[in-house]
Order: sequence, then C-alpha cells, then structure tokens
Amino acid sequence: MSPLAHRPVSKLNGLGNEILVLDLRGTDVTVSAAEARAIARGGGLAFDQLMVITDPRTEGTDAFVTIYNGDGSQAGTCGNGARCVAFLMTRDTKHEKIVLETFSTRLECWRKSEKVFTVDMGRPRFAWNEIPLREEFYDTRNIELQIGPIDAPILHTPSAVNMGNPHAIFWVDDTEAYDLGKIGSLLEHHPIFPEGANISLARVISRAHIALKVWERGAGLTRACGSAACAALVAAARKGLTSRHATVSLPGGDLDIAWLESNDHVEMTGPVEFEFEAQLDPALFTDIAA
Repeated sequence: MSPLAHRPVSKLNGLGNEILVLDLRGTDVTVSAAEARAIARGGGLAFDQLMVITDPRTEGTDAFVTIYNGDGSQAGTCGNGARCVAFLMTRDTKHEKIVLETFSTRLECWRKSEKVFTVDMGRPRFAWNEIPLREEFYDTRNIELQIGPIDAPILHTPSAVNMGNPHAIFWVDDTEAYDLGKIGSLLEHHPIFPEGANISLARVISRAHIALKVWERGAGLTRACGSAACAALVAAARKGLTSRHATVSLPGGDLDIAWLESNDHVEMTGPVEFEFEAQLDPALFTDIAA
C-alpha cells in the first residue's frame, strides 16, 4: 500500500486558484510526479497546485514546500498556495507569521486578518539567463516573440520576468479578445523558454489597476495566479505603465501587489478560502504500484 494512502489533505483556494495541501511533516514520506497526477484525478481533488509540506531544511524557516502542478511537473513558487499553507499552519495557533522555503525561493507569509495573508515573494529577476530565456535579450521589457503572421501578428513583444517561475506578459487592449487556452498551450513550451513559462494577457486599466488572464505552466487556464500577478505589476512598472503598487484583477478576484523600493521585494496580499478536508483513497495509487 502506498504510504500516501489515507493521508489527510486539505482543499483550499486563493481567488479560485485550486490548492491542495498535503502535510508530511514528521515523516520521511515523499511524493512522486506520478503520485501527484494520481491525486489530481481523485474525486473532488483536482488542483492547480499541490503544496506538499515537509520539515524545514534551513534554519529560520518553518517548512519546506514542494509544489506540484496538475500534470505532475514542479513549480518554483505559488503565491496563492503559500497563503493557503500559511492559513493552515497558523490556524488555531498564536503565530501570525511563517517562513516557507521552496527549491527556488523563500516566502515570508503573515496574517492581515482571519483569512487574508500577505506573502513576500522576493525580488523579481529580469536578466535573460535568470528568467531563463534560450536567447540573450539585453532588455527583457520587450522580447522578440509573436503569434500569427510576421507582418500582422495577433500578439507580439511580451515582457519577460522570473517571479519564482518564468513569466511572459503580453500587453493587450482587451484580455477577452484572445483565445488564451490556445495561445497558452502553444507558448508554454516554446523553444525560447527552456523551462517553460506562464503566459499572461495584461490590460492596464490605470496606473493603479491591471486586468490579467493567465495560462499557468503545468496547470492550464487558471482563475488566479499569484506569481503572474506579481510579474505583471513589476513588468508594467518597468515599462512606465503603472506605479509600483497596483490592484491586479484576475477572473477569480483581486490581489494587492506592491513592488517595494526599500528592498526591491514584491509583496502580494489576498484572501484564502477553506473548502474541505479529506483522506487520500488507496485506490488512487493502484496503477502506480502495479
């Protein structure tokens, strides 16, 4: 029997970004990509991200989190998922702040109210080899990438940034005017992105407001993506389209994003919704064992 059988999992969401949390602290149990995909097929357990909590690896952190997308691939960070983990880890305690570590970054999370948390998402990275891109671009505010005919592209010249995950943001007048499901699936694994990328359509409403739709690497169309919201804000500010503090509106709701001048970190504030708790059915892992 799989060591994951009968383990409790919690289903939450951050603005509709479906998050499943599996707490394995105090054990040596691990999760494989195949097991993550199997869990996603469980009744009611489909997720955009699976946050697997294990014991901390670094002094000064409260837990290590491995983040799986629905297809079994791993993500470097997940702002909405971090808020969900913070909610669970501080629930029924006096702790107001926790520090999480992933394979790519460190996330400080603190409670603003009962179900609203802020996450310090760290510093954005703009160098072409840090995003990463396969080709060298001096200025990643605009990279050479387009969809459609060379002389009349449908979309072109996105901004690129790494916010714990690679992101490409296309600037549009109407986020609903394009089939992001088709565009995202085409571009997620475009050769220019050696590690894949999250693909976003962004419309600047004002200097303090951005509308955003996101195709999430490894998960597809999503109602919300915290790291994409952060990437859109810093990319817009770099282009002079917005200030360094704005509301980012996604299909699932609004996130407050601030790119601090004091330390260059990006802070994201948003809500958490708890849905239910369940146990992993042993039958989910039968095919893997076989």
